[in-house]
Amino acid sequence: MGDFHTPVLLNESIDYLITDKSGTYFDGTLGFGGHSSKILETINKNGLLVSTDVDLDAFNYSKSKLGKAQNMKLYNFNFSKIKIISKLESIKAFNGIFADLGISSYQIDDPASGFTFRKEAKLDLRMDKTIKLTAAEIINSFAEDEISNIIFKYGEERNSRKIVRRICEKRKLSSINTTTNLAEIISEVVPERFLKKTLSRVFQALRIYINKELDVLKTFLDDSVDLLAEGGRIVVLTYHSLEDRIVKEKFKYESLACICPKDYPVCRCEKVQRLKILTKKPVYPSALELSLNRRARSAKLRAAVRI
Repeated sequence: MGDFHTPVLLNESIDYLITDKSGTYFDGTLGFGGHSSKILETINKNGLLVSTDVDLDAFNYSKSKLGKAQNMKLYNFNFSKIKIISKLESIKAFNGIFADLGISSYQIDDPASGFTFRKEAKLDLRMDKTIKLTAAEIINSFAEDEISNIIFKYGEERNSRKIVRRICEKRKLSSINTTTNLAEIISEVVPERFLKKTLSRVFQALRIYINKELDVLKTFLDDSVDLLAEGGRIVVLTYHSLEDRIVKEKFKYESLACICPKDYPVCRCEKVQRLKILTKKPVYPSALELSLNRRARSAKLRAAVRI
């Protein structure tokens, strides 16, 4: 399961994240344990790692792999619950907070996970299977304009209206319940040379909407800055422009000491600078890493330190 998932920007993430080997660290996207394993290898016996993941398959795998570590705590929570987890563990502040926002190779490749459009699976796309809304429900019951807006907003797909018009024509004839059903319908209106990217955008949009990924990310970032110790670092890996923009803007806002209009002679906003950005430009995977792991090609690392 996790044996074929390769953690992205692994060494770079650890180099930016860990400044105190006896410190307390949070991995909000445990997944199949790639980054958490490396963090555990790097900290000493006095250090502590708290890791969480809402995906039950990933959580159970990592629990069996890492759960015996004496200096590790595991939670099957969404990473936006970082404040709740910190209270449960009586942790006032973290020396480092990490999140890898990508979905794993296992989720992409395994039909049972419901995230791939390459193989037939139920049209699901829920990270947390306790969520009621599925992709099938959106495709089969939402209004045409509503689906178009979801795909345009969260997938940045210009042909959203053309695609959704065909989807709505097809659903009148029979329900669209599998990933391959949806992919076949999209292939009828999108040229072959653009099909793979379009499918990625459509499935990304549905996944983001269902799991409220952007709202969850904003909550996580807000609470993470609150919970960082002085000198503590936050490191985030993003994979598409929507989530990267949120991270970039949050880091920029927290790095400002004043947000007053430029024509104000004296600062009145009382804004406090809380972060210093460590990555003026995002860190990208090296050519070597890309040659070994093509799925790392869209990754960007951003890091900041609490001041």
